[in-house]
Amino acid sequence: MATARVMSAATNTTAYCLLLKRPFFSLNQKVPNFNNLCFNTTTKRVSKRLFSCKSIYNPDVLTKEEGQPETLDYRVYFLDNSGKKVSPWHDIPLHLGDGAFNFVVEIPKESSAKMEVATDEQFTPIKQDTKKGKLRYYPYNINWNYGLLPQTWEDPSFANAEVEGAFGDNDPVDVVEIGERRGKIGEILKVKPLGALAMIDEGELDWKIVAISLDDPRASLVNDVDDVEKHFPGTLTAIRDWFRDYKIPDGKPANNFGLGNKAASKDYALKVIIETNESWAKLVKRSIPAGELSLV
Repeated sequence: MATARVMSAATNTTAYCLLLKRPFFSLNQKVPNFNNLCFNTTTKRVSKRLFSCKSIYNPDVLTKEEGQPETLDYRVYFLDNSGKKVSPWHDIPLHLGDGAFNFVVEIPKESSAKMEVATDEQFTPIKQDTKKGKLRYYPYNINWNYGLLPQTWEDPSFANAEVEGAFGDNDPVDVVEIGERRGKIGEILKVKPLGALAMIDEGELDWKIVAISLDDPRASLVNDVDDVEKHFPGTLTAIRDWFRDYKIPDGKPANNFGLGNKAASKDYALKVIIETNESWAKLVKRSIPAGELSLV
């Protein structure tokens, strides 16, 4: 019999900026300074686009498990404080201000079940991915918390000239969070981006934003890729190699990486986030065909 367990996805309090189904910035702008994005007034105007700020931690969200873990029926739904289902992809704001972003944990570090937001299901719950009706697992544990940036989308109709003309993979942007604490499925962490890896998976561009939780003891020490090399030596290479090789045990070729096979800078990661947030905004406004994607 299916069971349901309700848990808090986030507990602490801060200010946040709620995107009104619109991107914050135009693509023809420079990468912005995120240090002054949140205001105490109800509504402000930035580059002629509106957003609202509330002085409570967002999201004020619970997670509800339905079914048993590691079964085909298992789902992790997100609920607002009234008990209504919301989407972790569409309804959780991306930007928190002060250079921080919301990050939704799909796969906790040191686990191998391939969990992901079900982008084609109503309210996009987290479920375990399947192939030919069987649950999918990585061949070995992933060593970092892994998940998505809400309100982002890699547009499969857009060919990125900077990354070998690869098209987006039709999913939210992935995050590899390098902090020491193991997250939980559906947990929402405040992170700051440090760099970006341009993985090319069977011809599709699948960005990996390297980030760290603001609650990590070493978060203040790292602000860009060079800091990662200094304070987390070998981590960027380990992340690249892990994602390059994880399909090899299943008889598939290794994945490739663009941008010189190296992690790009924090500024480049912010550029990726802005562009994919713009793409998501076009998607939810139905300026781009959604196909089988759920926009609820």
